[in-house]
Formats: sequence, structure tokens, C-alpha cells
Amino acid sequence: MKFNVNEKGYYGEFGGAWIPEMMFANIDELRRRYLEIIESPEFKKEFDQLMKDYVGRPSPLYFAGRLSEHYGTKIYLKREDLNHTGSHKLNNTVGQILLAEKLGKTRIIAETGAGQHGVATATVCALKGLKCVVYMGALDVQRQAPNVKKMKMLGAEVIPVHSGNKTLKDATNEAMRDWINNPEDTHYIIGSVVGPHPFPDMVARFQSVISKEMKNQLLEQTGSEFPTRIIACVGGGSNAAGAFYHYLDDEQVELIGVEAAGKGVETPETAATLLVGSPGVLHASRTMLMQNRDGQITEPYSISAGLDYPGIGPLHAHLFKTGRAKYIAATDEEVLQAALLLTQKEGIIPALESAHALAALEKIEMKPDDVNVINLSGSGNKDMETYLEYFGY
Repeated sequence: MKFNVNEKGYYGEFGGAWIPEMMFANIDELRRRYLEIIESPEFKKEFDQLMKDYVGRPSPLYFAGRLSEHYGTKIYLKREDLNHTGSHKLNNTVGQILLAEKLGKTRIIAETGAGQHGVATATVCALKGLKCVVYMGALDVQRQAPNVKKMKMLGAEVIPVHSGNKTLKDATNEAMRDWINNPEDTHYIIGSVVGPHPFPDMVARFQSVISKEMKNQLLEQTGSEFPTRIIACVGGGSNAAGAFYHYLDDEQVELIGVEAAGKGVETPETAATLLVGSPGVLHASRTMLMQNRDGQITEPYSISAGLDYPGIGPLHAHLFKTGRAKYIAATDEEVLQAALLLTQKEGIIPALESAHALAALEKIEMKPDDVNVINLSGSGNKDMETYLEYFGY
């Protein structure tokens, strides 16, 4: 697959492991051992069993009839919101907790924005009886209070981060500092396709179960494995990487990622990294990021805590640069209206993150016979307070 990572951890010019010397031991152990472990029959057997009996996979591919009628095309929803814990995040944390066990680690750390990855990490730590510490921006702790309570109930220690703009970037910074200081017993479960190699590749492999299932489900429902296009929201980019993965070399399938425009890409209050950013290094990976002329990270903004990140996974930077995938952006207002439309047409309340993908339907030319798959990456249960406040219910 020509869009896969190379042996040095690069997707074209993006990726790598731009790490301080103090992190070398952590990364080197992972880099040397991750493929050997995750490709072993023993690992695959346990991973597949947990995907089926614990996560609840395969997640349904649902034909959204009333939404399709509204847009005059065929729309299918890949229902990652129906997974245990309510999002795609558990696909990755199950894989990484099994990897951590094989590496002999007894303590797990994670960063989280919307809280979904934090909940998914706390869940697998409870499953395996491992200590769990989750770093979360102090602003996100306030915005996502229900998820914070879930993490605590699951036994995790949640540490609010008060630096920067108190969101996902700052939580990631603190988690990396923790990992540097605790290399022997700790594994860092990164929640997206970001960070130093091998994390972007490893997370994409675990999330690729989405597109693997999608192929079989499309064949069964439409007679072809290949949709016209796949649409997914993009922050760091793990749900999109999973939805795109098995179609990367099938260039007849259009791939569309939807970033968070926030108040608008022409304003400072945005998180549309690819549309306003430039190449640089963030969290030990060379990628596209939001920065000023001096190379300092500029603070992102989105109504969605899970997309509030000033960078993007190097795979997506490469897909953008090569033109293999198209990236557009949706504003907070567009996202809220898209969420309401799905809710009232199909009885499904999406996560604010997932609603970015739904908002793309207003921006794309679609034919009646097109097969459009939207990766519905998460449930809107965590966002009810935002929805209720906005719509005035």
C-alpha cells in the first residue's frame, strides 16, 4: 500500500519520531516490538475475541433512508457510536492494552479531549486491572463533566491540566512528560494517529477494523465493496484513518475529511489545521500544524472538545499533500444544525465530532446513485448539555 508508513515512520515527508533523548528508550522498545506482537496469532485471537464479545463489533452499517431522501442520494452510517463506551476509541485502547500487557507494563497513562478516549482507556484498564492516569485540559474537564465522572467510577485518576488553553494539546504535553519520567512500568496509550512513530501507524492499524467491516457490509448491502465516497471528521484523525485505511489504494473511492472550522477558518477561532496550517513538528511528529510566523503553536478553537487540536496525524497531512483525500471544514453553527437534522430524521443523536462529517453533506455535490458512507464516530450523549443550551430545550 503506497500510502502506508515506511520503515522510518514517514508518510511521504510527514511523520517520524522527533523525540528528545530522554524519550528514546520508550519509543525504541515500541518501535522494535509492536509489529511482532500485534501480528502474532495469540494477539490477534484475543483482540478479535474482545472486539466481538466486549466492544460489540461489527458495528452496523445503517442505511439512513430519511436522511438519504432529504439529500437525494444514498447515505449509510457506520455506527461506531454503538460500540461499548459510545465511540470508535475502544478499538484502539483494546489493542494497546493487550500490547502493554505483552510489554510487561503495569501503569497506563492517556490524554483526552472530549473524554471518549479517556473513558475508553479507563475501561480497558478496569478490564485488565491496571493503574490508569488520564490527563485532561481543565476546560475540557468542565465541558465534559459526565465523561470525567465515568473515568473516576472506572477507577482512573483524572488530572486536570491548567497550562496553555487547557485543552487537548496541553493534556498531551503533560502525558508525554509523565511517560518520559516513568519509562519502566508505564505505557502511554495515545488516542489518535498522532505523536512519534510507531503510534500513528499502530493506532491506524487498530482502527482499520472500521473499513475492514465496511467492505464486507457494503458488498452485502449494495453488491460492491466500493462506495462513491467516505466522509469522516478529523481532529488528530483516528476515526478517519480507520474508515479510510482499507481504501487508501482504491482511488476510485473519494475520501473526505472534515475539520473543525470553529467560528470560521478566516478567524483566529478555528481548529482547521490543514486549511490554515503549515509544516512543523508537534508532539514528536512532523506534520501540518497551526503556528505563527515564529513557529509557536497557536491555540485552536472548536465547539467540539475532541477536534480542538492544533495539529493532525501525519497520514492525513500526507493524504492532503498528495491529493489522495480532500479536506474541508465545518463551522460550529453548521455542525449543530447537521446534528439536529440527523436527530430529527433518523432518531440518532451524534457526537459533536461526528456531526462535522454530517455537515459535509451540505457542501458536496452528490448524485442520486452515489453511495456515501459517513463514519458516525461517537454518540452525542456526552454533548447533551451543549445541544440543550444551544437549541434552548
